Amino acid sequence: MEGMVPRCGEERLHPARLARATERLPREEELFDLAELYKIFGDATRVRILYLLLDTELCVCDIAHLLGMTVSAISHQLRVLKQARLVKFRREGKTVYYTLADAHIHSILAQGMEHIRE
Repeated sequence: MEGMVPRCGEERLHPARLARATERLPREEELFDLAELYKIFGDATRVRILYLLLDTELCVCDIAHLLGMTVSAISHQLRVLKQARLVKFRREGKTVYYTLADAHIHSILAQGMEHIRE
């Protein structure tokens, strides 16, 4: 019976455990937003861009060169990352430089990598 999920030995509910679990469950809209955030991390190109921005700021041309992609393709991905508030930018003349939005993004990447390497 490989692949089957173990079931309770008894067919009864556990009210105290249900209450604790229910108290911890975030609101539906927060869960939706969290799922949307993780969808952003579901694209390898976006994850690669985020990794490039871990410790340095880069412009679109730099990122496109490093990933062997077009500036247009990178711009599209940066727009998605910016809308999700995962990257921020600053202008210097005509050049726009991108960095990670905050330390949370660094932590998400580091913890994810730690998890897959275990």
